[in-house]
Formats: sequence, structure tokens, C-alpha cells
Amino acid sequence: MSSGSRGSTGCLRCCLVIFAMASALCVSAPALYWRFKKSFIVSSAASSGCAPCICDCPPPLSLQKIAPGLLNLSVTDCGKNDPELHKEMEKQFVDLLTEELKLREVVADEHAHHMNATLLDAKRLASQYQKEAEKCNAATETCEEARERAQASFIKEKKLTAYWERQARALGWQNA
Repeated sequence: MSSGSRGSTGCLRCCLVIFAMASALCVSAPALYWRFKKSFIVSSAASSGCAPCICDCPPPLSLQKIAPGLLNLSVTDCGKNDPELHKEMEKQFVDLLTEELKLREVVADEHAHHMNATLLDAKRLASQYQKEAEKCNAATETCEEARERAQASFIKEKKLTAYWERQARALGWQNA
């Protein structure tokens, strides 16, 4: 080990010891304070000749009254020694698992139903788009056929016009 590592380990140990002592002092200091204060009051009262005071104070509040839910915390080992309680706790656990499985099954069924509905919608739209595409292709073919016929007719008319123009020139017609 290097000397720097030894020094940091020693410092860490020292800090942990100081923290542990401070924690113990914080936990036990109030109890020690009240104990010494009470013994000091009793000893000072005895030396002054006064009788100790008799208080009619209400008892201190219990943890149950301050935070009722705090004592009802469940512990995983609770009821392991009591067979009846263990059996009851096991039933509740099994019921909870059964309910969880049923809920997951319901969610899975709803998800499957939603997916099936979405799939049917997608198939319906695909079919509709397919029909529209077929109509469009048919219209395009019809237009293409009409264009080809018009082009053939135009070529015929051009040839016929050229023929009559030659005939007219042969008979003396001149382009004005």
C-alpha cells in the first residue's frame, strides 16, 4: 500500500469514529440531560428542606396516539411462527397475484382487440387504395390509347393535307 492510501484510510477511520460518537451522543444526550436535571432538582430540594412537588400531569403521549399508522407497518417475517396467520397472509398474497394476472390478461385482451381493429382498418384502407390505383391505371390506359389514336389520326390528316397541297400546286395554286 502507498503512504497516501494509508493516510486516507486512517483519516476515514477517524471520521467514522467521530461520526459514531457524535451520533451516540445525539441519541443519548437528551435522556442523560433530563436524568441529571431531575436528580439535581431532587438533591437541591432535599437540601433546601422543601418537599418534592407532586405533579398531576397527564401521562406522556404514546407512539400509538402520535402516529397510529406507524405501528401497523408490515414486516416480511411477520406471522412465520404462527401457522394460521401465515396461511392467511399466503392466501392474500395468492389472491393479489391472481388479481394481478387477471388484470394483465384483460390488458392483453384489450391490446389484442385494438391491434385487430387497427389491422382490419389497415386492410380496408389498403383495399380501397388498391381499387383507386386500379381505376387510375385503367384511366391512364384509356387516355394513352386515345392519345395513340389521336396521334395516328393526326399523322393521317397530315399525309392527306400534304397530298391535297401537292395536287393543288400541280393545278397552279400558289402559297400567298
